[in-house]
Amino acid sequence: MAIKFNPSPSLPPPVNSVGAVAWVRHNLLSSPLNIFLTLFSFYVLYLLIPPVVEWGLINATFEGESKAACTAGGACWAFIGVYFEQFMYGLYPADETWRIDLALILLVVLIAMFAIKAVNKLFLSIGIIAVYPVIAYFLFAGGVFGLEIVETSLWGGLFLTTLLGVVGIVASFPLGVLLALGRQSSMPIAKSVCIVFIETIRAVPLITILFMASVMIPLFLPDGMNFNKLMRVLIGITLFSAAYMAEVIRGGLQAIPKGQYEAADAMGLTYWQSMVLVILPQALKLVIPGIVNTFIGLFKDTTLVYIVGMFDLLGRIQAATHDSSWLGTTIEGYAFAGFIYWAACFGMSRYSMRIERKLETGHKRN
Repeated sequence: MAIKFNPSPSLPPPVNSVGAVAWVRHNLLSSPLNIFLTLFSFYVLYLLIPPVVEWGLINATFEGESKAACTAGGACWAFIGVYFEQFMYGLYPADETWRIDLALILLVVLIAMFAIKAVNKLFLSIGIIAVYPVIAYFLFAGGVFGLEIVETSLWGGLFLTTLLGVVGIVASFPLGVLLALGRQSSMPIAKSVCIVFIETIRAVPLITILFMASVMIPLFLPDGMNFNKLMRVLIGITLFSAAYMAEVIRGGLQAIPKGQYEAADAMGLTYWQSMVLVILPQALKLVIPGIVNTFIGLFKDTTLVYIVGMFDLLGRIQAATHDSSWLGTTIEGYAFAGFIYWAACFGMSRYSMRIERKLETGHKRN
């Protein structure tokens, strides 16, 4: 006679091993040291958060035409409201700022199209890299299709910061790849030129590069030819970032096993085919954190253009705090700038983490 066993019903895991309780025990209360650090952190937050909330929200003033309106003892956010247009667009004509907004919306739409499977990604990438910059430039500068000409000296605020950061990032990346490949090259002249360029640029601060770009570039141009200050600054930022990008990418190239190069040679691939199809995709995936770190550093370093007379977001805020009607609003201005930079840099960081997870192939240790 066969004996039948009834399987026991599945029981839920213990409450203290899953969910929020398990997370707290594992991350905050796993050892006496962690318990002490957790309690100390909560105490520090208790000391910092209430005064900040009281200053920034409860006692803050959000409307007013001068510093005199801020009498509640908190933050004077009315200062941000009055100068908000300048902080966003600089001295760009108010009735023409729609052109900047249109260019931004167009870029967002083009990037969003990558999520559509039916769209040819190659043609879309070519459009973003080759066609969109031309359209955006004529929207910003004007002079075509009846658009009013707006001199680059009027460009400023977050618009200028974003422009410098995006152009610097997009232009420095391919140049950095070429420099990294050149430094790894077996051709002595190409290798020497790349090494001298990289080491020279990395040996001086960005502020020196900006001064040199503003002063020296016109000396090397033919008579009657000149670049405006914005173009010279963009060249300086791109060259500076490319040198650092090259070293990051070179680290990725050195991390690729020799067998990958030999496999590409065994398949009969040329040098450029092996680099584009085999080596670079693996190398770039390995150094995504370093690449994004360089991008973030470049975005923050754009504030140095204030030294050469260009008013980016931080420069425009510093200029506004010298207004006699708003003296004493420096903290509010820097807090606003800090939040903008934090949001942009945090966004880039999170997006890079998403790319890393998407490209994860199981080789990384948990």
